Amino acid sequence: MNPTFMTLDDKACALRSLVEVETRLVELRLRVLSAADDVADAEGFRSAGAWLSHHTRLRRSDAAADLSLAQALDRDRPVLATAVREGRVNVAQAKVIVTALEELPTRVGVEVIAKAEAHLVGLAANHDPTELARLGRRILEVIDPERFEEEEARKLADAEQYAAEKQRLKMRALGDGTTRISGIVPDATAARLATYLHAFTNPRLSDGAVRSKTDESGQSEAEKPAFGGPLAMLGRPKQLAEAFSQLLEAFDPSRLPIHGGDATNVTVTISFADLKRDLGVATIDNGTPGDGFDTLTAAQARRLACTARIIPAVLGGDSEVLDLGRGQRLFTKAQRRALLLRDKTCRSEGCDIPGTWSEAHHLVPWSQGGVTDLENSALLCSKHHHRAHDPGYDMTRLTNGDLRFHRRR
Repeated sequence: MNPTFMTLDDKACALRSLVEVETRLVELRLRVLSAADDVADAEGFRSAGAWLSHHTRLRRSDAAADLSLAQALDRDRPVLATAVREGRVNVAQAKVIVTALEELPTRVGVEVIAKAEAHLVGLAANHDPTELARLGRRILEVIDPERFEEEEARKLADAEQYAAEKQRLKMRALGDGTTRISGIVPDATAARLATYLHAFTNPRLSDGAVRSKTDESGQSEAEKPAFGGPLAMLGRPKQLAEAFSQLLEAFDPSRLPIHGGDATNVTVTISFADLKRDLGVATIDNGTPGDGFDTLTAAQARRLACTARIIPAVLGGDSEVLDLGRGQRLFTKAQRRALLLRDKTCRSEGCDIPGTWSEAHHLVPWSQGGVTDLENSALLCSKHHHRAHDPGYDMTRLTNGDLRFHRRR
């Protein structure tokens, strides 16, 4: 019969019946498969699954999964096997139930596992495989709540110990200005990092702060959207990368462990001529030789001088040390709070990145004698702070205090 001409009720009935028949047929195939070791041995195959894959052109992984399910139903899960044979549980549900039961520790006892099996088979009448998997992960809580708490605590302790043993972090400089960072960290560490990065990627301040100053056109910034900065336009991975950079630059070095006899710092060595020019290369030393992070531009060195704890080592023409400065955090916490009250957001024209995510910038560079006070400072987001130190851009200050950038021609 052509299904096109079937009535609505007939189609619905046929579909339900066919799924039930198909489930019973698959269950029969699985029963035969679980007893087909002799078939595999007769032709020298390692398992009935391998034999089935070879002769029926099934994927090896699918045939192996079928064999595993067949053996579980035949040897260990009689209640589930009966439900599949009668069409009350489909094969996808059966796989989920077997997985959930196998995850139960054997120390809970066969009686508890049997109760869990019967309960999950009953739930299969109203839940699809995805829902069953979620319920299966908490099945012990339903069957034996007291034992669940004990097992959950033991499982968490085992997971924490495993995470502590497996944690790794690698950094490899690629030689093109980027570094590949890869690692495995405990869930708790990842959760904390994600929380910190969220502070930089959240598209709004929690208090809904917006700019109140007026731009060049006379339109109040408060009338514009509260957030429309560069981070809003980035893909999530790039957002997180920029947030990670901002997080590292926001650290207070005085609170880090002692490193080489002093608070953690970076020494930047640069010639006096390059320090005064827009172009040049500086050498950095973080006390860890051979890590591949050894050079940066003079512009980047000047940007770090605004916010990071660096020790400037200025060299003369014969590489003699003209000045070995002392490390210092150039803007104090009080100055940062004052800047935040004054600027509220990044002061680049049209940028709405919140001030809490921005960096303090010297309008007259520190390397050129600029002082560290409110008159010589402005908050800039990471992107515009990089641009302020980019020799390819000119920066002018508008009458309302905003900064406008122009690409040099």
